[in-house]
Amino acid sequence: MADQSEAPRVGIIMGSKSDWPTMKEAGVILEEFGVPYEAKVISAHRMPDEMAEYGRTAQKRGIQVIVAGAGGAAHLPGMTAAHSSVPVIGVPVKSSALSGLDALLSIVQMPGGVPVATVAIGGAKNAGLLAIQILGLEDADLHRKIIVYKEQLASVARAMNEEILRDIENT
Repeated sequence: MADQSEAPRVGIIMGSKSDWPTMKEAGVILEEFGVPYEAKVISAHRMPDEMAEYGRTAQKRGIQVIVAGAGGAAHLPGMTAAHSSVPVIGVPVKSSALSGLDALLSIVQMPGGVPVATVAIGGAKNAGLLAIQILGLEDADLHRKIIVYKEQLASVARAMNEEILRDIENT
């Protein structure tokens, strides 16, 4: 569990409170790895000045990676990246209109010079994992934890394979 009294290393931002059920999955995985984070609603459309300030001051405040989620037009990840010097990971949030495809295309189609790493629609857990991998480049403990995590994923997949092989043998 992350000690949330420590300065946050990851900023989780979202365009609306309605994005939280998706975005909290990034927080869950960050907590599992012991990475302190902050989570805030910062709307690109309703709070453009605060959004720009958040991006500009992120590094100075100790934020090393920003995970930004939004649905619909999904300007938050790209506009935050335009104002920030730290990596931004965009999470397209599923909306009712186009099931998140609009957000995905909005986030992934950034102009040259303003990169935003983009995960799958609703992929906040993977965004959190990518943030951990980025932090792990300079944090040996996190790097080791990621290696163990991936070994555990492989072990689970191997066990599934064994179950299928047993099922085939028994038919």
